[in-house]
Amino acid sequence: MSEPSTTTIPSTLQQTKAAIAYCLCAVVLQIFLTAPLQAADEYRSVTIAEPYLEMRTGPGKGYPVFHVVDRGEAVDIVKRRTDWFLVRSDKGKEGWVELGEMQLTLQADGQQFDIREPGIEDFTNAKWETGLLAGDFGGANIISLYGGYSLNPNVSIELWGSQILGNFANAWMASVNIVHEAFPEWRVSPYFALGAGAIHTMPKSTIVQGEDRTDQIGHVGVGLRIYATRRFLLRAEYNSYVVFTSRDENEEVEEWKVGFAFFF
Repeated sequence: MSEPSTTTIPSTLQQTKAAIAYCLCAVVLQIFLTAPLQAADEYRSVTIAEPYLEMRTGPGKGYPVFHVVDRGEAVDIVKRRTDWFLVRSDKGKEGWVELGEMQLTLQADGQQFDIREPGIEDFTNAKWETGLLAGDFGGANIISLYGGYSLNPNVSIELWGSQILGNFANAWMASVNIVHEAFPEWRVSPYFALGAGAIHTMPKSTIVQGEDRTDQIGHVGVGLRIYATRRFLLRAEYNSYVVFTSRDENEEVEEWKVGFAFFF
């Protein structure tokens, strides 16, 4: 009896749902803990130019105003969450101030407080990127997590880790990819990828128990990076794999997957 292969068997739906939910929670938690917050090192303090500045107990207009800072006084910026800033007054009180009020304050040089939102230029020139994609790997479900570093706007290096889920075997796959973008300034940016790595297959219990095995892989692929908003992007790609097995013939596998990522 031939050994099970994750490249030819359908996946287990229950396992897939659980794994996707776990990975989504991990990535979304990381995004909301890091992306919305801005450190005080960039904007250390601002001076109130209007008659007063209202401080609320939380980041939203539904929270009550509990303190007012008068004109001419300064506040330190602790962090930012979407369109709200946590500030600290000279008296040590901390509260949340909305974006509109912060735009009316003055920086140390006397200029109006300048708030620059991430945009398409940041998407083009970002150094780091991480995301989560899911799709189909030769008939089995695949969930992939990756991190990338941009050497320049056109070329980046990415490290991928994937779990493949099937009825008769599961697998882990890791690869290092080189990605080239010809038009990184485009909002919808096509790219070409070339990578190599390894896949570790673990057959499940059957009448004849197969052995775990590790094989080398190589692949080429094409895809799209689509700028969404702020520091978020969508990503879709197709890859053609060759699995260099120890058997008489190598395996060729097609993969597609879609997902989301954020850059910084």
